[in-house]
Amino acid sequence: MTGTQCGFPHTLISPATADQELWPHLGTAVSLNCTLQVPGSCNGSVTWLKDGKAAEPPYTAQDIVWNGLNSSVKFLSSVLDVNLTTEEDYGKFTCQLQNVSASFTLHKTDKAGHIAAVIFALCVVAVLVIGVVLYLKCRLTINLWYRDKYGEPEMNDGRLFDACVSFCPSNIDTKFTNFILKPQLENRYGYKLHLDERSLLASTEPSAELLMNVSRSRRLIVVLSTAYLEQEWCQNNFRDGFFRLLELSQTPIFILFENQYKDLPVEVIQLLNSQKGSLKTLMWKADSVSPASEFWKELRLALPRKISMSAGQGDPQTQSQDDKDPMLTVNSEAADLDPDGDLGVRRSFHKSPPPRIAPVARVPDREPVGEVDISDLGSRNYAARSDYYCLVTEPDL
Repeated sequence: MTGTQCGFPHTLISPATADQELWPHLGTAVSLNCTLQVPGSCNGSVTWLKDGKAAEPPYTAQDIVWNGLNSSVKFLSSVLDVNLTTEEDYGKFTCQLQNVSASFTLHKTDKAGHIAAVIFALCVVAVLVIGVVLYLKCRLTINLWYRDKYGEPEMNDGRLFDACVSFCPSNIDTKFTNFILKPQLENRYGYKLHLDERSLLASTEPSAELLMNVSRSRRLIVVLSTAYLEQEWCQNNFRDGFFRLLELSQTPIFILFENQYKDLPVEVIQLLNSQKGSLKTLMWKADSVSPASEFWKELRLALPRKISMSAGQGDPQTQSQDDKDPMLTVNSEAADLDPDGDLGVRRSFHKSPPPRIAPVARVPDREPVGEVDISDLGSRNYAARSDYYCLVTEPDL
């Protein structure tokens, strides 16, 4: 076909751009559409080239011609079907009509790139799965390490024990508390425990001894066994006593035995589950004997953070209180270096004038007794002291 046969101008309708880049997969078929608008007198056809040479079978083209709205223009469409059966089928296909042309470049898809992407995606998924499994398996160890490394120790609170352990004086509970719980926490991890085998709430109101034991301890541990629940106060009013314990202690720890769990009353289990945010429940299982078990890790996380000190420095949680109360020193005549009390709070106050010392009364068959200077005892601050002082002795009673 020559320019005199078709004349000018020619307009390319499809493809939208003269150069097309395609990446079909091997084994597929593509249809390359080339459509032009030509003058109505043009009777030629579109020519296809493959890599600069005339496209020969197996590449076949289908030509379609239709007239426009008026007889002055018409449209020529040629569709080339390419079956990508071998690598030689890839290349540059060009359709042209006189000086108008459009090209389709077929690129071979890089399978290795897809394989690498798939392998990378699988590796990412595997890493995520392994990370989740490791976290679920080692989360307690990670939390313990973070707590021991960056957690705040509970110091200068005036408390003498890390935990007060309440248990029933039954055979099983006593053995568990004295031969498992206490040696593990005290000898292995350095905690200081106070054991209480008496009823916590024998009456409706907490006793002074209970308040003292709980206030002297940073945590409250309850060995909640079936024998413990068979105590009289548990059978009569466990619900009220349970909420009393929540008021007395911050986040108490309840230890349950797995082999006794099915024998616990339903209302007790429901009560423990309803207050999960206010307490810590631990289950003693058959494999909890191992020091590396989750039971001990969870228990340590619930207890205060311990600080490692070099030999001979003592417990920092009691040593750092710097208690110089003369009533607690061996030499009671030593000067009181901290006259403001055990908390070390420095404040000014006016002491009362020294009392008049009355003459020693001569009492038959008794040694002379003089008055004791107690003028500064009223100014002492014992608010944070967890122990109690006895200001009189038996001979004075």
